[in-house]
Amino acid sequence: MWPDRRIIDLFKTEFPIVLAPMAGAVDAELVIAAAQGGALGSLPCAMLTAEKAREQVNIIRQRVTAPLNMNFFCHKAVDADPAREAGWKARLGAYYKELGIDPAAPISAANRAPFDEAMCAVVEELKPEVVSFHFGLPDPALVKRVKAAGSLVMSSATIVKEAIWLEENGADVIIAQGAEAGGHRGMFLTDNIAEQPGTFALVPQVVDAVKVPVIAAGGIADGRGIAAAFALGASGVQIGSAYLRCPESKVIGPVRAALAQAHDDSTVITNVMTGRPARGVANRVMREVGPISPDAPAFPHAATALGPLRAAAEKLGKVDFTNLWAGQAVRMGREMPAAELTRSLAGAALARFGALGG
Repeated sequence: MWPDRRIIDLFKTEFPIVLAPMAGAVDAELVIAAAQGGALGSLPCAMLTAEKAREQVNIIRQRVTAPLNMNFFCHKAVDADPAREAGWKARLGAYYKELGIDPAAPISAANRAPFDEAMCAVVEELKPEVVSFHFGLPDPALVKRVKAAGSLVMSSATIVKEAIWLEENGADVIIAQGAEAGGHRGMFLTDNIAEQPGTFALVPQVVDAVKVPVIAAGGIADGRGIAAAFALGASGVQIGSAYLRCPESKVIGPVRAALAQAHDDSTVITNVMTGRPARGVANRVMREVGPISPDAPAFPHAATALGPLRAAAEKLGKVDFTNLWAGQAVRMGREMPAAELTRSLAGAALARFGALGG
């Protein structure tokens, strides 16, 4: 029934649907539920220690026999710049005062580490069926080790040039991430967010440029979007925002409320939250300081000074300083169990294919 079975055959999943690895919203519970529904579950590991990643994978393996994707960042780590961080904290000073926080109090550094030897050893030990990366690919020696462990390698491209580079450097599958997508831009050969094409324009051009299967990501939240992606030549879809309000999602109550109230024009691309461009529902700090601020320290250090503000505001039930990562189709999300949602998405797409075929 699926027009292209390459992803289904490669991943050995029931449906060509990938749960997006949304750090903060996804842990073992949502991965398990999506997998039970027939999707490829993705565990975001960029903010996890090796021990925590191992623990999460063990929980997943105990509950389901389905294939698993472990997702990592592979950005070039940049040391914190004390002067720039001090300037950033001063820029946020009025918020510290408003919330009664001592700006001189010690702060935990933001934890978003690139894929390294330690995590590669975890991959070699756990042997996930798929390993996906964001911001390109890690060192070729690490990619080689991941593949030797039996894992398929997948990464995101935001322009055709990145897709070609990924294929040439060992990616087995490419995620074409359109501008509509929530979360961090996967860009690594460009830093110009103004030039990033949308999903509808990007997917067919990537499909034409590479031989490996392409997964469409960005603005896909129902059967129509899935059918459209396949019509453009994609072999699968990656879906994130549609799952954010599932009961298995880890987003807190005030975030769920913000997502439920969001509209098609509620999201913006900002660097204020982490120092790297990402799409999310606009909150107070994004509107008042950004959405793009030249003062924001390099990724991930912008998040450090926001940590105490986020914690204090969340205690008051506010999300003024909380990452509300979501794509432009956020209002199409539904409050239903993730397994049920997955089957509903697949069923609607298959019905659309049948209607088109008839």
